[in-house]
Amino acid sequence: MSDQKIVKFSRRSALQAGLIMVTAGLTGHAAAQAKIAQNLVQYQDKPKGDAQCSKCLQFQAPDACKVVDGKISPNGWCAAFAPKS
Repeated sequence: MSDQKIVKFSRRSALQAGLIMVTAGLTGHAAAQAKIAQNLVQYQDKPKGDAQCSKCLQFQAPDACKVVDGKISPNGWCAAFAPKS
């Protein structure tokens, strides 16, 4: 049996992540430098379907994100995922 934790995605958590991102964008450069904690955006080090960090606008190779704090796996995923066009 696996010790893997199952994370459920809710509309409330998506709205919270969006609100945090919008607030950071509206309050200027200093706030934009502050990053969101991984647990607040339900970060996981595995993709969610076809969505993964390396395919996100916010991803900064090799292991960072513009909006999420800490080391980020290119194969990870979070609620702040925004696909590249």
